[in-house]
Amino acid sequence: MNKLKLLDCTLRDGGYYNNWDFDKEFIESYLKAMSQISIDFVELGLRSNKVKGFKGPCAFTTDEFINSLDIPSNISIGVMVNASELIHESKTITEILEGLFKPSSQSPVDLVRIACHVEEFVNVLPAATWLKEEGYLVGFNIMQIADKENTTISNLSKAASNYPIDILYFADSLGSMLPGDVDRIVKAIRKGWYGEIGIHTHDNLGLALNNSIKALNSGATWIDSTVTGMGRGPGNAKTEYLVLELDEMKNREVNITLLMNLIEVYFKPLQHACGWGTNAYYYLAGKYGIHPTYIQEMISDTRYDEKDIIAVIEYLKAENSKKYDANTLEAARNFYSDYSVGAWSPISLIENREVMIIGAGPSVLKHQEQLERYISTHNPFVIALNTQRSIREELIDVRAACHPIRILADKNTYDNLPQQIILPKTMLANKIISSINQNQILDYGIGIKENKFEFHNDYSIIPNSLVLSYSLAIAASGKAKSILLAGFDGYGAGDSRTHEVNNTLDLFRKMNGTPDIVAVTPTEYKISSSSIYALS
Repeated sequence: MNKLKLLDCTLRDGGYYNNWDFDKEFIESYLKAMSQISIDFVELGLRSNKVKGFKGPCAFTTDEFINSLDIPSNISIGVMVNASELIHESKTITEILEGLFKPSSQSPVDLVRIACHVEEFVNVLPAATWLKEEGYLVGFNIMQIADKENTTISNLSKAASNYPIDILYFADSLGSMLPGDVDRIVKAIRKGWYGEIGIHTHDNLGLALNNSIKALNSGATWIDSTVTGMGRGPGNAKTEYLVLELDEMKNREVNITLLMNLIEVYFKPLQHACGWGTNAYYYLAGKYGIHPTYIQEMISDTRYDEKDIIAVIEYLKAENSKKYDANTLEAARNFYSDYSVGAWSPISLIENREVMIIGAGPSVLKHQEQLERYISTHNPFVIALNTQRSIREELIDVRAACHPIRILADKNTYDNLPQQIILPKTMLANKIISSINQNQILDYGIGIKENKFEFHNDYSIIPNSLVLSYSLAIAASGKAKSILLAGFDGYGAGDSRTHEVNNTLDLFRKMNGTPDIVAVTPTEYKISSSSIYALS
């Protein structure tokens, strides 16, 4: 227990939420709170020379910035360097480090940690030699190690033992570790490494604190945490819980009053706005080995609802999703990089008819009786989007679906629907359409090109994967007389979805020969509108 070191990395890990832009006054209050709870090291942020867009001082954590702070005497300061920044085609590791660090005798930094993936680890180990020669404590933090075999882990630790590293950390990057995994990894590291071991835990499964204590009991002597668990996705072990848990074990008293005040005044409002902390989505990500940033991005993107997120998780667990790649997430949403010609043409059902497209807005239920009365009287060709069931089933001619994630989420529902479903069958993976009755499918092809509509007999090019875009294209390809929209209420002026739909409608209207569009229920979209009660 005398060797135990607690490292709080709130400003480094939490900076992903606010671009590392913490106010100086807050940082000094935070540092004072850390000193009162006997935190040994504070990792103030990243040390980086990457400049892309605005980032606050804790993204660079320069010596000049650190020296401007009032730092309690019982706190040691650390910074983290991402290994990816040390791997450069035209510069050596030494040259890059010389641009980032002065000798420790001229710097307020005590500890430098290098965060690296397994495949980067051996290549950046020489950084330890340079940093140690300059007088720094050196830590290496190996990420995404949970699924590596014991021999792989032991070989990494043996490689580390050839360099002057003070602490060899491992991170539960995907939040998938159980206490047994922690014990296994510590033992595997110990086969080739005799120095100090540290752990950085994530809370996907709600086990961050338990895993930290397990690591301590297995022989680790350095433990990371953040205030309220602030960090990407589900967050980390909570500093306030950890220090209370270890209070008796370390036989020292802590004063948590200032920290609790900071939590109430600063961290809770920020957490409410940013949304870190575990939930069922992060739990599933941890269970399936999916990088938590995928979940974080979807939760903060209003285009994804609950069914979308679950369906994307199903998609990602079959992919290699341990590293975050924005293109992978976009592929899960858009899916269509090419186009396909379908086997069905809408013209035989739609030509010269009025088409009514039924959306999922609450106005459909509110005006259901009048909509049903109009359909029964005027016999428009009715296209319902996806699986929504706001009007009587016998009044719906077909359903349309093209968004692969929504189809994946709804695939088990289609058997209970009496209508045929228009969808781009040849563009969808077998795992998506295999459970759908093939006789139900009307195969209308699709391709996606930004800011473009094209209408052909058996396929269309549309600007995005919105099912509204697909349905408009079906109506235009089928040479509809006109289009009525019901249930397209909108999401509010500031919502990105509203902007996307407005752009789609504007683009469609500008195409030569497209049918006129009128919204017949209340809408916030920039489109001609009437009332279903005024139509005769």
